Amino acid sequence: MRRIAKLDHQYVWHPFTQMRDWLKQEPIVITKGKGATLTAADGRDYLDANSSIWTNLHGHNHPRINRAIRAQLDKIAHSSALGFANEPASLLAEKLVQAANPKLPRARFKNPRLQKVFFSDDGSTAMEAAMKLSYEFTRRSGLSKRPRFLSLEGAYHGDTVGAVSAGHIDLFHSAFSQMLFKTDKVMAPYCYRCPHNQAQPERADARNYRKCNWECVDKVESQFAKRAKSTRPITAMIVEPRVQGAAGVIPQPAGWLKRVAEIARGHGAQLIADEVMTGFGRTGGRLPGRNPQPGPLFASHVEGVQPDFLCVAKGLTGGYTPQAATLTTQEVFDVFLGEYSEFKSFFHGHSFTGNQIGSAAGIASMELLNTQTSIRARERLERQFSKELQSLWSQENVGDVRQVGLLAGIELVKDWQTRKPFELADKAGIRVCDAMAARGVLTRPIGNVIMLMPPYCTTAKQLSKMVAALRESIDEIAGR
Repeated sequence: MRRIAKLDHQYVWHPFTQMRDWLKQEPIVITKGKGATLTAADGRDYLDANSSIWTNLHGHNHPRINRAIRAQLDKIAHSSALGFANEPASLLAEKLVQAANPKLPRARFKNPRLQKVFFSDDGSTAMEAAMKLSYEFTRRSGLSKRPRFLSLEGAYHGDTVGAVSAGHIDLFHSAFSQMLFKTDKVMAPYCYRCPHNQAQPERADARNYRKCNWECVDKVESQFAKRAKSTRPITAMIVEPRVQGAAGVIPQPAGWLKRVAEIARGHGAQLIADEVMTGFGRTGGRLPGRNPQPGPLFASHVEGVQPDFLCVAKGLTGGYTPQAATLTTQEVFDVFLGEYSEFKSFFHGHSFTGNQIGSAAGIASMELLNTQTSIRARERLERQFSKELQSLWSQENVGDVRQVGLLAGIELVKDWQTRKPFELADKAGIRVCDAMAARGVLTRPIGNVIMLMPPYCTTAKQLSKMVAALRESIDEIAGR
């Protein structure tokens, strides 16, 4: 075993990892990367098929982002945002506000304008800030003395206490239940396993052949109506727009987001959009309207929805450094204004808020995203992705293939005709990912769902290899 691997085993505790299993084998030690390729200590190359846990947009070692970071290093790496401003953070905030306010079609309820940016460290803290801001805004505005949040079944919004309280994945969250505050949950639109979907399994995305009456939307309305009669009405709804990531890549059928947004608005509730995974062009799509424009950076906007809070992280810096942001309205900002003695400040912060290195990387990343070259490349890659994924329907152990833009979840089952799932103890997802690694492709399962999320720089040949490795690995674990 190589020295670094030994040191890892001796000292490092990995997240979301059963360390007993980890310690049984030598880990892949990544030493460098270029584009969509990662290189290990043994010199072997691997394709990064999950964008380094959903963060890397433009590929590793991108020259434009590298230059931006080096130029900033020659000035300053970090200074406090508590009492001081800095150039990169201010410029990045401007770009975020510009990107977060596209021209959307007229909606039933007026869409707010996002004007203020609160920087933090990662997706969890972006969500934590949004929940705290929403909570205090609701109380200070006299809307409710005891604000209450609604989120979806299977929701995962991070690992801080507030974010965990809004999460509903027992495997991740139940151990901490005594530390959390109560939030409401409502069924997610999981078409493939929805009890209201009367369609028999087909060899196609379940969203496209479902037979239902939008019961999932009715459940949202019922939950709001039920709480409206209580002393604690729902004051904010939290959602990952277009697709739930950690729930198992659960995409929402077209129209769902717009419908539930109108329900929330109709009950006077705020919307908190968790775009930590879905943001910065990942979910593809086009802006709605008579002359739809390509390349919306945020999933919410694909259905013409503008949230009151927009939480971003992961791809904000192109996957280079930890950096996050919570965008909100002038109205929310104003309730925190007052005399010093009133203590109306937002008492929440981080040592590295608005860090210059991360902000410089973020500026470069956003400039790349907005180029016509990048927009066209993402569209081409998305079209090829759809074609490549079609080959997976021939696999007996593939139940559903769910693609949204440049991410896809492939749900493994024992029998596609009955949707019978593998038991978690079967480790089907883990075994498939191990077989993919042996073929030079790295990704990570979510239970029995294999995620593919290629960097935007992925070539046609590389994308084909990613899907082929998955197809061959499913055959291998099935003994074919």
